[in-house]
Amino acid sequence: MAKDLANGTAATQLTIPAERLPADGRFGSGPSKVRPEAVAALAQAAGTYLGTSHRRPGVRSVVGRIRAGLGDLFGLPEGYEVILGNGGTTAFWDAAVFGLIERRSQHLSFGEFSSKFAAAVAGAPHLEAPEVIESEPGTCPDQHPNPDVDVYALTHNETSTGVAAPVRRPEGGTALTLVDATSAAGGMRVSPGEYDVYYFAPQKCFASDGGLWVALSSPGAIERIERLNAAGRWSPPSISLPIALTNSRSDQTYNTPALATLFLLCHQIEWILGQGGLEWAAGRCEASSSILYRWADAHPLASPYVENPERRSPVTATIDFDASVDANVVADVLRRNGVVDTESYRKLGRNQLRIACFPAIEPDDVARLTGAIDYVLEALTA
Repeated sequence: MAKDLANGTAATQLTIPAERLPADGRFGSGPSKVRPEAVAALAQAAGTYLGTSHRRPGVRSVVGRIRAGLGDLFGLPEGYEVILGNGGTTAFWDAAVFGLIERRSQHLSFGEFSSKFAAAVAGAPHLEAPEVIESEPGTCPDQHPNPDVDVYALTHNETSTGVAAPVRRPEGGTALTLVDATSAAGGMRVSPGEYDVYYFAPQKCFASDGGLWVALSSPGAIERIERLNAAGRWSPPSISLPIALTNSRSDQTYNTPALATLFLLCHQIEWILGQGGLEWAAGRCEASSSILYRWADAHPLASPYVENPERRSPVTATIDFDASVDANVVADVLRRNGVVDTESYRKLGRNQLRIACFPAIEPDDVARLTGAIDYVLEALTA
């Protein structure tokens, strides 16, 4: 049986004991676990909220709560603004190509998602070729000041590899610092003084659905948006940052948003604030990921993928397995027992599991997950 399990042919026959299973088996890195309390709150509000106009007070009040809540959660200084638009982080990259990069940008590229923004910029005919500083997956490159760029593009957490990177504004110059925080925002500490735009989508730490981007923007970023617009820099209206800025100031989006996404985002923000804010959420994520890293360090068949402990993500933990174990089989057995979305990132090609540790995920469930994995490994190697 063990040989068949290792080959994946009898995985359906392996039943993990209930006492070893998490109470909630959702560990996906996005879309992530949505708290049942948020779903219940949405259902209760559905009769007067869903199916209503996003230009009317019922929805605009939710957008206003999102903007105010994020200001509180991230301790935004005076002059910083919260801008929203439809389309997710990928759409924001395109928006930034038109509305934030003046001439040339520098990018740190160390995984699938950090490389995508650089690729979007490289294809823009109105911009100069970007400076791209790369490192191997599982590591993070160091940035360096360059007086020839007007934007530094950083990634706080590389979702594909589980590498957490520092957010630091380079010394000197007037270049803007843009930080992709899609899987970090709401689960990792950050100082507003170190960025001009901290942008993200809500389907990870904020336990909502995708299709929306949010950008915490400094006065310098606002000035750049307005100046490029005044100079005649064109962009498609659907990704126009000046249009998004104008609508956000009225607690709206330019085109119709997904109302459930807004509601769930608002609920999660207010839940985190009620629990103790960003410091509480970051500590909770660190507690969950530490359980996994300690388990992997101690297990003879597992190890943390990111070798440098200081770069191991607190929100997306990546765990490698010995060649004698097929991680895909482990993930398949877990899935058939109700523990879902632990597979490694599809393009990374590692023999590993990738496990989300977002604020909505209970640390106790992470601990129980390690027990479930132990049971599977014992069966596979018996």
